[in-house]
Amino acid sequence: MIGQKNIIIDTDPGQDDAIAILLALASPKEINVLGITAVAGNVPLKLTSKNARIICELADRPDLLVFAGCNTPMNRPLITAEHVHGKTGLDGPKLFEPKMPLQNKHGVDFIIDTLKSHKPETITLCCLGPLTNIASAFKKAPEILSRVKEIVLMGGAYFEVGNITPASEFNIFVDPEAAQIVLKSSVKKTILPLDVTHKVLVTKKQNERFRNLGTQVGEMVTEMLEFSERFDRQKYGTDAAPLHDPCVIAYLLKPNLFSGRYINVEVETNSQLTLGMTVADWWGVSGRKPNATFIGDVDVEGFFNLLTDRLSNL
Repeated sequence: MIGQKNIIIDTDPGQDDAIAILLALASPKEINVLGITAVAGNVPLKLTSKNARIICELADRPDLLVFAGCNTPMNRPLITAEHVHGKTGLDGPKLFEPKMPLQNKHGVDFIIDTLKSHKPETITLCCLGPLTNIASAFKKAPEILSRVKEIVLMGGAYFEVGNITPASEFNIFVDPEAAQIVLKSSVKKTILPLDVTHKVLVTKKQNERFRNLGTQVGEMVTEMLEFSERFDRQKYGTDAAPLHDPCVIAYLLKPNLFSGRYINVEVETNSQLTLGMTVADWWGVSGRKPNATFIGDVDVEGFFNLLTDRLSNL
């Protein structure tokens, strides 16, 4: 279909990952999901690969290919976030056992083989979790770098500092070495950090908009968010909570909702104090060569209108 973007979703669901996947699957005119690769992150790999299949079935897409990727970061023990997402990663609604199979191929090999089998620069990698799978693919098969159209990732922070440590955002902190490999690669990159996702705040009124869709998807989205948001509402002392990963898919659908700068972004991999920090040279003072578009602002009303409208398709 003309205008469709071919994408691979790399993810560690997580309630906000789930909503990002639903947004992509609710937008078939613009987005063609070639496959979903799960990575360990918010919860261990066994659960993230299961959760990805639950979401596909919720969207009535049991035909999608879901692959399990890396079960630990490249050089570190896994750190998870059950304190936010619950023991399943999708706590909130009553979950069901997925019937669709998990593919036998490793997620990293799927990424490599899919890029090699398509024309160069026709596939966008949409990264919603730690970057272990992507960095592992680049390390294993560096020839695929020239074949990637773009990486669009949720991760990092600068002005908003950290959400898992004082300096670091969770996705980058879990596997900073993987993030460094991706950021230093020659691939075109767009980063949606906490600086923008912390502006996309789900209020009780917005949750009611999801519930009022009157569908199983609308109800499950509401119940997932009501669970996961309790942590951020308590932490930040607000009546609303940020919605991170759907920003990646929204950016693909309507990039004009977002604005940012093409700057240099580096990842700290050594310091115990600032491990996983994304140092974003927003003001261009370092002299380092720009390597990524770092998004800083979003049309919040436009974002939620898009998300609510598309979820109504499911």
